[in-house]
Amino acid sequence: MAEITAKAVSELRAKTGCGLMDCKKALIDANGDFEEAIKLLRERGLAVAAKKADRIAADGVVDILVSEDGKTAAMVEVNSETDFVAKNADFREFVRGVLRTILANKPADVPALLNCKYDGGELTVEQVLKDKIFTIKENLSIRRFVIVKGPMATYVHGGGETGVIVNFEASDEVAAKPEFAEMAKNVALQVASMNCQYTYRDEVPQSVLDEEKEILITQIKNDPKNANKPAEIIEKMVSGRLNKFFEKTVLVDQVYVKDDSMTVGKYIESVAKDIGPVKLVSFYRFDKGEGIQKREDNFAEEIANLVSGNKG
Repeated sequence: MAEITAKAVSELRAKTGCGLMDCKKALIDANGDFEEAIKLLRERGLAVAAKKADRIAADGVVDILVSEDGKTAAMVEVNSETDFVAKNADFREFVRGVLRTILANKPADVPALLNCKYDGGELTVEQVLKDKIFTIKENLSIRRFVIVKGPMATYVHGGGETGVIVNFEASDEVAAKPEFAEMAKNVALQVASMNCQYTYRDEVPQSVLDEEKEILITQIKNDPKNANKPAEIIEKMVSGRLNKFFEKTVLVDQVYVKDDSMTVGKYIESVAKDIGPVKLVSFYRFDKGEGIQKREDNFAEEIANLVSGNKG
């Protein structure tokens, strides 16, 4: 059997990020063959990834990367089980590598992304992801991403809690002006701070409008003061309250947070009058862990598992 030196174990750990005992065992099993040990660690990483796949990853980070020419941006949400891992420098660098891979390959969806070569290397994104699961010892998942082209502004809030990209139509000349950059950034901040769901009113699905109207009609009819009002009056009341709904959910109809005398749409128009034609196209907002049911830790059960040696 080949001698397994402390130096070899240390070098394998530096290359793979795995624990010392994991590295030593892999070298022993590989009879000292460094590349074979790496292969074994990766194979064992697949087993660890499969074992952890049913564990809920609701934490993590949202991050954004803009291409060098400033014309394309990618935003991704990568989830981990805990906030501790989400703040880990190795995890954060993995996310940046995923973003570089997205910009370089422009995959259509997450399955296509997982099959891309990670950051120009030999391994696929899926292989590197499973390596990270093995190294970090938590379930990790690439949940979603978006690629945006054209004039834009980006914003990441809270170190990765929320990410925003706002997309515009404007000529290169207009988009290069500092006034455009300031306006675009302000709109991105608006999206991050206010819970808007649509860019324009005509994007609101008819089913959503019908449901909102039904709720409003019920509310009005349940008010004794409105019990005897004719249908046409109730209809006008519903229309008025629908405007309030639009003001909350539609970006261009929201009150601009930096100047409540105008809407976001009017703010964009006011800037465009001075710098040239600008049109708001769309916005994208990712909230970390949005819609994922977080695990409710049962501490008594966790302690019992630790005592019994069952760590999950």
